[in-house]
Amino acid sequence: MRDVLDDIAGWYASGETFGLATVVHTFRSAPRPAGAAMAVSAGGEVAGSVSGGCVEGAVYELARSVIASGEPVVRRYGVSDDDAFAVGLTCGGILDVLVEPVGPATFPEFAEVAEAMRAREPVAVATVIGGPGRLGARRVVWRDRASGSLAPGEPHAARLDAAVDDDARGMLAQGLTGSRHYGREGERRLDDLTVFVHSFAPPPRLLVFGAIDFAAAVARIGKFLGYHVTVCDARPVFATPKRFPDADEVVVKWPHKFLEESRDLVDERTAVCVLTHDPKFDVPLLEVALRTGAGYVGAMGSRRTHDDRLARLREAGLTPRELARLRSPIGLDLGARTPEETAVSIAAELVQLRWGGSGRPLTDTGGRIHAAQG
Repeated sequence: MRDVLDDIAGWYASGETFGLATVVHTFRSAPRPAGAAMAVSAGGEVAGSVSGGCVEGAVYELARSVIASGEPVVRRYGVSDDDAFAVGLTCGGILDVLVEPVGPATFPEFAEVAEAMRAREPVAVATVIGGPGRLGARRVVWRDRASGSLAPGEPHAARLDAAVDDDARGMLAQGLTGSRHYGREGERRLDDLTVFVHSFAPPPRLLVFGAIDFAAAVARIGKFLGYHVTVCDARPVFATPKRFPDADEVVVKWPHKFLEESRDLVDERTAVCVLTHDPKFDVPLLEVALRTGAGYVGAMGSRRTHDDRLARLREAGLTPRELARLRSPIGLDLGARTPEETAVSIAAELVQLRWGGSGRPLTDTGGRIHAAQG
C-alpha cells in the first residue's frame, strides 16, 4: 500500500470509496510479494500493481464490482506453467488477492494509518481473509494502542483481538508481512481463521562494529531475527562481504565517523553492538552511540575492560545517565563461550529489551507468557 499511498490518500480525502487489491499469499514463482497493492478509484483510475501486469485486467474488473457491491472478496490467480498464458499469469506462480472497498465508512482509521506511514511510525493492519467470522473485518495495531475488531459484536472478540495484537506487534518489530492462523477465539494451536497482517515499518537496524568472528555470528542471528544488518570496521582487509555474507551491508570506515554520519537512521528500534574491545575504536564510538536515540547499546569485553571503558567515557564527558544506557558486558548470562553462543546471548538480550521479559526460565514465572500491551 505504501507504493499507492499518495493516490489513495487523495481519493479517501475526497470522500470516495475505492477498491484496494492486496496480495495476501503467494506460491511458487508469483511475480509480486505479499503486501503488493493495486487500487482502483470510483472513476476507474488505477494505481499500483499486484502482478507486474499479468492479471491486472481481471483484478481491475473485480475491484470495480467490489466498489459497487461494498463486499470484500479473496480471489486466487494462477495456473501451471503449461497453460499460464491462458489466464495471463505467465510466470506460472499462484497468488491470492484480497480486494476490498475502502472509504471513510468502511475504513475509518485509514487517515491515521496514512499519517503513521508518512511519519515512518510502525503500524500494522490485520484483516480477516478466511475462515469463520466476517471477511474483511479489520484491526489496526500500533506499538502502544489498537483500533477496530476482527470479530465485531462477538463475545470472543477481545480474546481474538489480543492474540492478533501480540503477533502483529511482533511482526512490526521485525518488519514482517504475512498471514497468521488462529482458532475462532484466538487459539494459536488452531487454524480455522486466517488473518493477514500487513506491516508498515522498515526493519529495525542492527549495527555491528568490529569485523571479528563474533560479529559474523551476531550478523547471522540478527538477520534471522529480522534486522537490517550493517557490519562496520575501519580495516578493509577484514571488513569484506565474503567474511560477512549474512550482513545487508559491510562498511569500511572508522566506526564513530560512520555512526555520526548515520544518526538520521538511528531510532529506538536500532541496536548497536560494539565488539571491537579496543579503546581506540570503541571509546569514541560509544561516545557517539550513547548520545543517539538507539534503543540498545551493548559492548563486548571483560569486566576489567568495562571498568576501563567507563573511566575513559567519563573523561570524555558522558553523564551517569548516558553511561547507564550501556549494556556491558554485552548479552545475557547464558554461560556462552563460542561466537555462536555469544550471539545467542546477545540476541536474547535484544528480545528481552524489546518485549520486557524477565530473562528468567518460564517455569519460574507465572501469568501470561506474552506481556499485555496496548
